[in-house]
Amino acid sequence: MIRSIVVLLLLALSLAVTLPVQATPLCRNYSDRVICILSIKRSAKYHWQYLATVSIDGIVRPMEVYNCRDRFRIQKDGTVLSFEPHGAGELICNFFKR
Repeated sequence: MIRSIVVLLLLALSLAVTLPVQATPLCRNYSDRVICILSIKRSAKYHWQYLATVSIDGIVRPMEVYNCRDRFRIQKDGTVLSFEPHGAGELICNFFKR
């Protein structure tokens, strides 16, 4: 009797515990480059901005703000750069288009 209760409790506990899920990056071949979106978060205040970490051809860029309305990205140090043709900014904005 006690043995079956212990087994049921162990089964219930094993089903109650959830392991963290690791999301796979979204990768696309985009104009002879492999661009992967490693993490992305949409701005709550400005729906046209995304905070994203991307890798281009295996080289990881630090997190940047991608402004899809005005087509530029802002680096951590505040540098503002225009989107590159066929770059990560275009991929992010076209993929998550409203």
